[in-house]
Order: sequence, then structure tokens, then C-alpha cells
Amino acid sequence: MKIAYDGSTDTLTVVFSEGSTVSESDEEKPGVILDYDAEGNLISLEILDASRRVSDTRKIEFQALP
Repeated sequence: MKIAYDGSTDTLTVVFSEGSTVSESDEEKPGVILDYDAEGNLISLEILDASRRVSDTRKIEFQALP
């Protein structure tokens, strides 16, 4: 998984499956874009105007539970 914030476009991107090709994109909610591969698996999520939607675009917290 890869998470990136681009301050020049104010876009936060979460990639769940690197190297996969986007077959379809849907804007489920305004400013939230979901990308799917050819099999319909979610491969990435993009949040537009992220600084308005995310508490702190410079802080990431990750937790893996057993």
C-alpha cells in the first residue's frame, strides 16, 4: 500500500495494489474517486481538495492488527 499527498494539486492518493492497471474510475461522492481493475477490484482511492477533507495531510497513522 502506498499513500501520497500532492500539495500542488491538494490531492491525497491511497494505492492498494501497485502495478495494477486502472480499468474504471467512479466518483462515488463529489471529490472522492475510486479506481478499479478489470476484475472490479478496488486498486486506489483519490481524494480531491484533501486539505479540506482530511484533518492533517502531513500525518499518517497506520495500525496492523493480528
